[in-house]
Amino acid sequence: MTTGETTGVRGAAGSGADDPAGGAAATAAAFAELYGEQPAGVWAAPGRVNLIGEHTDYNDGFVMPLALPHTTLAAARRRDDGVLRLHSGDGESRLTELDADRIDPLTVGGDRGGWAAYPAGVVWALRRTVDAFADFGGADIHYESTVPTGAGLSSSAALEVSTALALSDLYGLDLDPVQLAKVGQRAENDFVGVPSGIMDQMASACCTAGHVLHLDTRDLTQRAVPFDLAAEGLTLLVVDTQVKHALGDGEYAQRRAGCEAAARALGVPALRDVPYAELDAALARLTDVAVHPLVRHVVTEDRRVKECIALLDAGRTRDIGPVLLAGHTSLRDDFRVSCRELDVVVESSVAAGALGARMTGGGFGGSAIVLVETDAVDTVGKAVESAFAAADFRPPRVFTAVPGAGARRLV
Repeated sequence: MTTGETTGVRGAAGSGADDPAGGAAATAAAFAELYGEQPAGVWAAPGRVNLIGEHTDYNDGFVMPLALPHTTLAAARRRDDGVLRLHSGDGESRLTELDADRIDPLTVGGDRGGWAAYPAGVVWALRRTVDAFADFGGADIHYESTVPTGAGLSSSAALEVSTALALSDLYGLDLDPVQLAKVGQRAENDFVGVPSGIMDQMASACCTAGHVLHLDTRDLTQRAVPFDLAAEGLTLLVVDTQVKHALGDGEYAQRRAGCEAAARALGVPALRDVPYAELDAALARLTDVAVHPLVRHVVTEDRRVKECIALLDAGRTRDIGPVLLAGHTSLRDDFRVSCRELDVVVESSVAAGALGARMTGGGFGGSAIVLVETDAVDTVGKAVESAFAAADFRPPRVFTAVPGAGARRLV
């Protein structure tokens, strides 16, 4: 599920979304200017959009994210004095200096720590997860990012995973992508305090360029599924509504708590274990009618993921459009995590000829994805912009989602 999205890390000039090499050079130069020495390396981790499978990861279900070319870059070097220094390319950011031996959620985590809580949480999680990291001597890290914050595109997961990968390399931990994702999730859950699932961190760590990631969030088995839309004359648009969301405000936790309560009442480990064919019977057994729509969404969403993967495997990419639209309807009506701006994206794009559309991420704002014929991109984009103007909404940000690579070292 989408993460806190409160990283506060923004990119500087030269760190463009599809120019990681140029971005790495600019980030290394900014590090040298700030800290007085060259970094030992520059690491990148991407944001993501989720094609289908929303609010299913913390229910042990199935998801299908893809990495964006937008990345968070971390330039870093080791220290030996027990000090952790953190800085971002946000012009409003100040250098955060922490005693590595005194990092804990009570003094750094959550809203009190702002964006720096995420990388600090990674250090905290690594020290509790990896024995070889117990003698952590500190680090200097500078971040630049092109992942929009508050847009439901996993800016916080990109920050966590880039930090974990940098520290893994600097300290010779040799963590694999799944381990990096688990460290990031632990930082998010136990340090920052957002009870998210693992989809965002897995997408940032494990995605493959040109593919979507078909992930079982229970056992973390995964498969890279080819997703070459350009070859089929298709385009996936991302529409950032510019409505900022934050998942630490209680709404997200309430949805998760309702799902977990329903699973306990049904006597199953998670809602993933409720078969689609037995959904009506399961709902009839639940006396708390307030959780009925939550259960209905999760069970039907898992089925939509299966439908989507079957269509992609059969080469019927255009036919996933109605599946995306059904997913949005469920998120809007059953899970109640949409907002008027997201609904307008879906309504106006489909009316203009889009094959399908849905909100992506945790909801309460953020972004939507729109599947369109490539020759209709301008028409659909203008229709969405016109609908926003007519509703007196802030103009949306529209860009193309091209499946990118997962976390990697650039320099």
